[in-house]
Parts: sequence; structure tokens; C-alpha cells
Amino acid sequence: MEEKLKVPFIPRPLVTTNQIVIVLSVITSLLSGSKWFLLIPLFSGLGGLLFDFNPVMKLASKFLRKKPNEYIPEDKEQQQFNQTIAVVCLAIAFIGALLRINILFYIFSILVGLAATIAICGFCIGCFIHFQWNQYKYRRNKA
Repeated sequence: MEEKLKVPFIPRPLVTTNQIVIVLSVITSLLSGSKWFLLIPLFSGLGGLLFDFNPVMKLASKFLRKKPNEYIPEDKEQQQFNQTIAVVCLAIAFIGALLRINILFYIFSILVGLAATIAICGFCIGCFIHFQWNQYKYRRNKA
């Protein structure tokens, strides 16, 4: 019986795979000059946010060797926050390229590529932003 991934966490290898796809797509897009490679992580991220179905993670889940709950868990809410930032940056980069506003293409594609690379290395910028935002809301409501 196939185990569903409809849990409040996401196994870390799936998150890492998603980050690697973002990095590879950005690098390929920048090196080739083709904006179309950005659509891979953009549409995958949108699918995850809007329909709770990220094709990159779904495909990667086929290669998990253990049950999903046996991996280090990543908080689903946190990952959706991070994915929202990535999707917005990818969308701005893609639209900038479509409109031939190259500065938007370069700034936002490099930004999301660097953030994903840094996350792969162990520091999650989106997590830091999310934590600071929650601290701000807590202090504001407490006052």
C-alpha cells in the first residue's frame, strides 16, 4: 500500500531536491540566456502552493528509500512560506525577462538561486525571515 505524503511535515530529501532544481534551473537559465528554464521551479512551486502538488517533490518521493516519517522532518508551513518567496522571485525574474527588463531577470533569478544554494548548505534565509516576522507580530500584539 502506497503511503501518502499528506502530513504536517515534508521529508528533508524532498525539500533538498526542490532546492537543487531551483539552483540548476537558475544556473541553466543564466548560462543559456533562456528564461524558459525558470518555469520548471516556478510551475512546480505554484503547484505545491495552490494544489498541494509539487511535481518535483512527487517525482523525488519515488526515490525515497525509507518511509517519509523516517527522514528529518521539515515543517510544511515553513516550507510553504519559503516556497512563496521563491515563486514570487522566480515570477518576477521570468516576467522581467519576458518584458526585456534584464535587471529584474538577473537580480531575482540570482537572488532565488543564492537563497536555495545557501539553504542547501544549511542556513535557511526564508526560515530566518519567517522567524523574525513572527517575532515582530508577537511583540506588536503584546504591546
